[in-house]
Order: sequence, then structure tokens, then C-alpha cells
Amino acid sequence: MKQPEIETEIPLIEEILGSWQTALMADYQGYKNHVYRMLHFCFALHECRGDEREKLIIAACFHDLGIWPEGSVDYLPPSMALAKNYLEKRGRVDWEQEVLLMIDMHHKLRPYTDPRFPLVEIFRQADLVDVSFGKIGKGIPKPFIEQVKAVFPNAGFHQRLLQLAWQHFKKNPFNPIPMMKW
Repeated sequence: MKQPEIETEIPLIEEILGSWQTALMADYQGYKNHVYRMLHFCFALHECRGDEREKLIIAACFHDLGIWPEGSVDYLPPSMALAKNYLEKRGRVDWEQEVLLMIDMHHKLRPYTDPRFPLVEIFRQADLVDVSFGKIGKGIPKPFIEQVKAVFPNAGFHQRLLQLAWQHFKKNPFNPIPMMKW
């Protein structure tokens, strides 16, 4: 597995998330760092070029973004709506199915196996690496995971997710984790 170079600034991430800085408020840096960590794990799992890279960046920026407008962990539909709107405005409706699948399936418990969309499984695995704090490495070398985590610290992101999950659980004890899929 080729270890990618760590990129501390990816212009498309800065463009997309920069427009959300006010809405994300104190959660902005934590979410942005999560996006950067996740993408670096994607790039470690699969050498991406051109369109693949851009699709992953767009999906990563929007994959959890629906949390903030909704204030909820039931965020997949609003995250997908935000991504769809972005793709339509950019004239990339041809990417819609794959990008929305990456968002919708990123918490799937079992592997995503549709061979038409291999980026969906790469994206799912990369998010799992990050959400597990690197404990589940998916073959990515531990030193690389630690280096990425050092460059892009958690900044309270996972703590915020736990707070939102607890709030959701208190209101919806029979649907505690709506973003998970089998």
C-alpha cells in the first residue's frame, strides 16, 4: 500500500467547508479535520486521480454536514440533499449516484459490494478508520494513521457526535443510531 503525501490544504475542501464555517461555529475545525483525515485514509486505501479524487472530496465534505442544519444524528438524508444541490449547481449530476451512495453507505456495517461503485467501499472503510481512532486500520500502516491524526487533530469532533447521539437516544430510544445500515 503506497503511503500518500499528507496535504494540509486541499482547495476544494477549503471552498466547500469555508462556506459552512459560520453554520458549524465551534464544530468547524473538528469537522474539517475529520474530512481531511478521512480523505487521507481514502487516498491510502486507493490511489486516486482526477474525477475519483474530486468525487471523494465532495462526498467527504458533505457526508456528515447534515448534522448541523438538523441538529441531529439522523443526518444522512439532509447530508445527501446538500451534496445533491452542490452537484447540480456545479453541473455534476452525472456523479450524483456515486457521491450520494458514498454518503448514504458510509456507516454500513457490512462491505459495500456493487462493483460499479468501488469508491463507496473505500469511503466506508476510510470513515471506519477515523471513527475507530485508527484502531481498525484496514491495512493502512499505523505510523501513517498516527501522522494524519497528529496533523489533523480531533478537535472535539467525536465528542460532539457522542453528545448529539445521546440527545437523539433520549428522544428516540427505539431508533438510537438511524445513520447505521446493515
